[in-house]
Amino acid sequence: PYQPSEARFRLTRAVLEVCLETRHPVTITTKSARVLRDLDLLIQLARRNLTAVSISVTSLDPKLSSLLEPRASSPAKRLDALAKLAAAGIPAHVSIAPVIPAITDEFIERILEEAAARGVKTASWIMLRLPHEVAPLVREWLEVHFPDRAGKVMHTVQAMRGGKDYDSRFFERMKPKGVWADLFRTRFRLACQRLGLGRQPPQLDCGQFVPPETGGQLQLL
Repeated sequence: PYQPSEARFRLTRAVLEVCLETRHPVTITTKSARVLRDLDLLIQLARRNLTAVSISVTSLDPKLSSLLEPRASSPAKRLDALAKLAAAGIPAHVSIAPVIPAITDEFIERILEEAAARGVKTASWIMLRLPHEVAPLVREWLEVHFPDRAGKVMHTVQAMRGGKDYDSRFFERMKPKGVWADLFRTRFRLACQRLGLGRQPPQLDCGQFVPPETGGQLQLL
């Protein structure tokens, strides 16, 4: 959600309005501070334990962030959005995603510190994933912007994926393995322990659903 076109079409807001009307739980994952445009709806959903918002932060360097995610909000704006969500009583979650070895991993601890200082209670991380056409795009990006580290990045990624760019198996693709994966996992775990951060957003209430008042809703028989 919250692509630039949201300002015109307001599709995400319309979805949230339906969720509020029907008491349907909804979680949001975004890289955009535009989520604050719907703060009024999110507050109402949160009061009923029907929403949580996760904002992914890749680095604290605005220049690096603009190279990696040119259409996304700056790190400072994302952290500010997390602070405003938390202050409004909305469960705010920070996701360090993706972690790129030798490029963004240096920010793991500092991102967690900045998020915790702003009232965030839970955090997670995702190692860089390179499915299908993503791999050649990332290789090209590395050669253009980080030619001195391109080889190291790919070797580290492959070391965590059984020697391949990517392992697509359903239960394996989100679980990097090996020495490097253990190192990143340990760093994240120790930082969370030190900062008092949990690992999962709170469970939402799935028992409040009511059919929408507008006509045309079919029944599941």
